Amino acid sequence: MDVVYLWVDGNDSSWRDKRQAALAQLPRDTGAAMARYSNVEGRFRDNHELRYSLRALEKFFPQHGHVYIVTDAQAPNWLRPSDRLTLVDHRELMPESSLPTFDSGHIESWIHHIPGLSERYFYFNDDVFLGAPLNPADWFTPDGFYLTWSDEPPVTDEAMRMDATSLENACRLSIEWLRAQAGAALAGQALPLSRQQDPLYQSTFRTFAHSPRPMRRSLLQELEGAAPELFAGVRSTVFRSWDKPTIVSDFVLRWALAHGLAQMRTYRHRHVSTGDVDQQTQLQALAAEFGALDFFCINDTTDDAHLDDPRLQQVQSVLQAMLPQASGFEQSQGVAVSGSAVLAGAAEIHQGVQAAAAHQSPVSGSRRRA
Repeated sequence: MDVVYLWVDGNDSSWRDKRQAALAQLPRDTGAAMARYSNVEGRFRDNHELRYSLRALEKFFPQHGHVYIVTDAQAPNWLRPSDRLTLVDHRELMPESSLPTFDSGHIESWIHHIPGLSERYFYFNDDVFLGAPLNPADWFTPDGFYLTWSDEPPVTDEAMRMDATSLENACRLSIEWLRAQAGAALAGQALPLSRQQDPLYQSTFRTFAHSPRPMRRSLLQELEGAAPELFAGVRSTVFRSWDKPTIVSDFVLRWALAHGLAQMRTYRHRHVSTGDVDQQTQLQALAAEFGALDFFCINDTTDDAHLDDPRLQQVQSVLQAMLPQASGFEQSQGVAVSGSAVLAGAAEIHQGVQAAAAHQSPVSGSRRRA
């Protein structure tokens, strides 16, 4: 059961030049279509999340299959060569017409084309981590997989909006497509589909959790033929666009629900938004529950913070404290967070929790980002 990650080092000067050049070449009308948060630093920043996600993978799912890391001509400087891991460059996976792209929704629409990828696999963003031993039976059914809803508020039943998040618009786009297909079937129109939608299926206007994403390669291949317009839309983006939202993190999942190939279940999980004023409280709760969580996500919402921002250092300290053991994918060099920084960070978190409880209240309406 293979594992696929997307990874980018947004601190790399050559990559930043490529990103800036691509932004300058966008037509003005295309630039106006860019989604919220599509070009902030937090979307591309590397704060060592991949290193710790691999540590968690090895700790909690040591029987995993091959690991594929999809990158844009980059590699982590700490990565150790392994016969269990392959770097997949964008140019090896995607056609020239798709490059360059800085939209993860675009990139993830291609990963089922990785040569040799197993039929059942997990897709991870690098800010998603296992938090307890993984049992594949908790994620895959005999012919499909399990899903879970996010903790975000329900999505409103309306057309896609420029000011909405990508996942909100993805929910709307998917449901609109499923409704159209159901209507066409009722009207007796012939559809180029090998499966029929469950006539009793009712769409739920909610987003899916930021989680390890169980996938079936054959299902992606089937949907590429069933909804070519959706794949073509997301594959036309350079930066994330509000009117061409991610489909792998919503449409594929919702289609599977509507066709009886996916089931909803509840997982123990936590979601940390690093830009929230109560970040320390969130990290403290995460550390307290580590080992009893099926997964957790540390979403970088600090947007345009500098690399030495204490909030980013705090995240590294907590991850190092929870996952101090290097994985087999790491060279022997240490992490850029010293042991004293870890201890100081842990103490600071404890003090911060006391202050937060006395003087702060959680931010309302904060947005999580895919």
